Amino acid sequence: MDAAVLAALPIDATTFLILFTRMGAVIMLLPAFSEESVPAQIRLLMALGMTMGLYGLLAPHVAPLVKGGMNGGMDLPIVIVAEMLVGLAFGTIIKIMFSAAAIAGSMATMQIGLSSALINDPSQGGQSPLLARLFGMAAVIVCMSLGVHHLWIAGMVQSYTVLPVGGMPPAADFAQLAVHTTGRAMALGVSLAAPLILYGALFNLGLGLAARVAPQIQVFFITQPLNLMLGISVLSVTVGSMLTAFASAMTAFMQDGWKF
Repeated sequence: MDAAVLAALPIDATTFLILFTRMGAVIMLLPAFSEESVPAQIRLLMALGMTMGLYGLLAPHVAPLVKGGMNGGMDLPIVIVAEMLVGLAFGTIIKIMFSAAAIAGSMATMQIGLSSALINDPSQGGQSPLLARLFGMAAVIVCMSLGVHHLWIAGMVQSYTVLPVGGMPPAADFAQLAVHTTGRAMALGVSLAAPLILYGALFNLGLGLAARVAPQIQVFFITQPLNLMLGISVLSVTVGSMLTAFASAMTAFMQDGWKF
């Protein structure tokens, strides 16, 4: 028995390494896990734990290739690079779609009048509007509470069926999917911020009418506090529906949005 275990150890270790390469690349880019506030060591441990947890399910997709490759001289570095590229592409697509929450927050910020209120946002790699950061954090919490992260894991598992180990990722298809996902994220962000866009249009229309009626009064400085109060009130009423709609759109994307 010990001899059999030792004989299978190189195959198991190579299989684990190949699985860890794709899983680790995805974990490094997934929302909530890819932020700079999460230490790289924690992400590494999460990738190791994810690989260990899914090893029994995914090993049959990789082990036959490893066994055949060892007999035929498999070029392991090429396989590792290909798996890393697939994982990075997969994680990037999810991150692009998740950016719809930040887009909605940025548009809401402009309508309320908080464009100058910037905050450090590690997920965006710099500063971003206050509400964009708030929406990003709230979207992560809502997605986690509704189990959307389970679909991320399911997508990682299904990726071994769609993109088998041993081949280079289809760069042209991934590029086309990235462009399509970017447009979809922009449309989703605008639709989520639609109540605030409508409010901003009506408020500025009223502001313009007031300026025409009383041009000698500095209407902008007088109505800025009112804009903040009304805008935050509209946001507080609609934020729940906006985040729920975002989670539903993210669920639909993970279920049927991966079309090469």
